[in-house]
Amino acid sequence: MLPRVLVCGEIEYVQDEFEEMFRGIAEIVHLVSESRSHFLSSFGPNGPYEGTVALYRRNTSSAAIGKFDAPLIHALADTSKVRWIAQSSSGYDEIDVQACKERGILVSNTPRANEDATATTALYLMISCLRRFSMAERSLRSGTWKTPCDAAQTHDVTGRTLGIFGLGGIGLRFAHLAHAFPMRIIYFSRRKAESVPDWCEYVSSLEELCKQADVLSLHVPLNQSTAGIIGEKEIRTLRRGSVLLNTSRGRIVDQEAMIRALEDGHLSSVGLDVYPDEPRIDPRLLTFPQCTLLPHIGGVSAESSRAKELQALGNLKAFVLGGIGENIVPELKTGPESATQLCCNR
Repeated sequence: MLPRVLVCGEIEYVQDEFEEMFRGIAEIVHLVSESRSHFLSSFGPNGPYEGTVALYRRNTSSAAIGKFDAPLIHALADTSKVRWIAQSSSGYDEIDVQACKERGILVSNTPRANEDATATTALYLMISCLRRFSMAERSLRSGTWKTPCDAAQTHDVTGRTLGIFGLGGIGLRFAHLAHAFPMRIIYFSRRKAESVPDWCEYVSSLEELCKQADVLSLHVPLNQSTAGIIGEKEIRTLRRGSVLLNTSRGRIVDQEAMIRALEDGHLSSVGLDVYPDEPRIDPRLLTFPQCTLLPHIGGVSAESSRAKELQALGNLKAFVLGGIGENIVPELKTGPESATQLCCNR
């Protein structure tokens, strides 16, 4: 009997490859639950998900069964054989990885699939904020031409200092794009990155990064240590008139502190693709015409979506074939022995 793999969220871009990848090695079942209670009760004998050993997950599945928070993870471990969750995105903050660690469930993500899409979004946000292009376009569309645009409030990109908080794949790709202007590139991460260009300067602390940056761009995952890490102190350490960019997760920034800095002009503008309580947007943000706001589309393109699906499915297939997949999230790379030794007998 083949192991079963449950697909929580549609496969949109690689349906043909998906069927070929798992032909003869796993039985594919699709999410039919419209509630969390039905989902968790469906792994038992004769249930639609009986025998499932791994999940493919998209955030869109939260509409039916909610986030994979601690109560869901513990219930899943109690009622199923699931030992692998393949998240189809680089971000995995909708999964409680600590609960997964406690219950012997490993989680993979797709860390490289949307690097270019997200980095080019950060580039767009930076240029738009410095030059106030978003405000100018809205003025044109409303029939006021360039009436509200003030050249004295716009600035060239060339020669400015870009501070990158988190030099992972996305941060490094953005660094390469911005360096072409050229810009001075500085960064701070948990540790000094290896094999980076000489022009990519490491600074010793987040405080030092904020002191030197004209533009601060955030590229760290959301977890207990990064939630609210950009707060009043960090924002006020930035030079007056600086720009803040966030394409990572909204809760990394203290939104109240950010709005106060916009109100008193300490921040000249912010470029945001993410928010603390999506899809709800604090209406005060809409009152700052100089800001550029996107609806969390930064990592989404036809190419990146296809790459995410293939990478997530590849992680899943590796688990089905060998009991251990690829791209395990950092918090679980030294996960429980029991999870890494699970093999799916075919």
